[in-house]
Amino acid sequence: MLIATMAAAVAAVLPAAAPAAAAVPAAAAEEPVRTEVSFTSADGTVLHGAVLAPRTAVAGSRGPGLVMVAGAGPGKLADLRDAAAAYARRGIPTLVYDKRTNGYSLTRRDYGTLADDALAAVRLLRTRPDVDPSRVGLWGLSEGAWVVSLAATRSSDVSFLVTAGAAGLTPSRQEAWAYGGYLRHAGVSGSLLPAMQDTAIRQLVGAGLFPEADYDPVPVWERVHQPVLAEWGTLDREAAPEESAAVIRQALDRAGNTHYTLRTIPGVRHNLHVTHDDGYDRPKELPSDYADYESAWITRLGTGLPPVTVDPAPHQDTASRPLAPLAWYEATWLQAAVTALCLLGFAAYALTGAVRRVRRRPRHDALPRSARWAALAGTAAVLTTLGYLLYLAATAAALPGPVVLGRPVVWLAAQLLAVLTLATSAHTALRYRRTLPPGDRRRLAGLLLAAAVFVPWAAYWGLLRP
Repeated sequence: MLIATMAAAVAAVLPAAAPAAAAVPAAAAEEPVRTEVSFTSADGTVLHGAVLAPRTAVAGSRGPGLVMVAGAGPGKLADLRDAAAAYARRGIPTLVYDKRTNGYSLTRRDYGTLADDALAAVRLLRTRPDVDPSRVGLWGLSEGAWVVSLAATRSSDVSFLVTAGAAGLTPSRQEAWAYGGYLRHAGVSGSLLPAMQDTAIRQLVGAGLFPEADYDPVPVWERVHQPVLAEWGTLDREAAPEESAAVIRQALDRAGNTHYTLRTIPGVRHNLHVTHDDGYDRPKELPSDYADYESAWITRLGTGLPPVTVDPAPHQDTASRPLAPLAWYEATWLQAAVTALCLLGFAAYALTGAVRRVRRRPRHDALPRSARWAALAGTAAVLTTLGYLLYLAATAAALPGPVVLGRPVVWLAAQLLAVLTLATSAHTALRYRRTLPPGDRRRLAGLLLAAAVFVPWAAYWGLLRP
């Protein structure tokens, strides 16, 4: 069905009288020739990549060329090698490259700099004897779609755009939507959903740990005038595809762009790869007809610009929501101070007790044993909560672990630790005696202060909700 659908879509866009637009069948094409290349970006960073080109070409002929830009993450050349080879087998020399490490990390990146990198790659590809310099375009996946659309507004060297899984939302809003989908797919319900989709993301943004969180792609798309082929899989679980397709279409219309194609591909996931789990897995397997339609669309640009063509967008079960600014009590510095106070109060009690036991100092009989449990449980609750939320953020919530009663086991443990902290702290408060030695009174006072601060902290992070 996938092959038939793509063939029908090609036939709808390409007239029967234009045989030059027909794609080369993958099975009949030879393996491409690989040429290692290096090029220098605007800031002097040297990037390394490879051009994959058709093994058999007509001497002296020039055709379109393509530069592929990876999505978020390390972006190694190998990640897009198979996709680039698919384009090369269909007659299009394609350049892929290792993403920069200078200035790009989990917590630091700049789409303007990445756009400069892509344009440097375009300039290199335009110098090849088998490439028509007026027919070099950019391909971008996910985050790469933000990059290539920005690059297209900066240089007329970019003659067309192809995007896969482009998000029309800000990165933080798009990521929040994706978190919810992955967690619900894993069977998660309850307080972890708002904790990840709202609280955690807004705090990461406030702490400066979510780079380009508020990047708005709309003004950029409103300045794109090149032909655009934007594609989404029906099983795209990351880009909020129904909303994104509508946003990008409206932006292109405002730009006066009359040469765009918005295409929906059945049965593939965010990166247009095969999926074995309804779009929630991440296999590297390409569909057998990968790049057929796209190569034909690119080739067709040499004989005329395409009309506006719009497929029905992939359906979303849930809508994305804008993220509110942090309220005063959510200020990152305040939350950090509260977290530190909790850890200091709980951990100090536990550590001083351990030191006393090592030194074999006598324990005062009036010290309630519940205080020790409160200190241990409180420390564990804070560290488990923050550690697990950071783990989910780093893995895009794709691997929450075993789920019991709608809660991942780790999150359930954090909630139980929070309840144990409150119960043992309350018992400790009831057993507090002013007759204790001054040192013990100070220890207990610090513990109870931490417990008092822990109550709103735990409520804020959702530990005290179902």
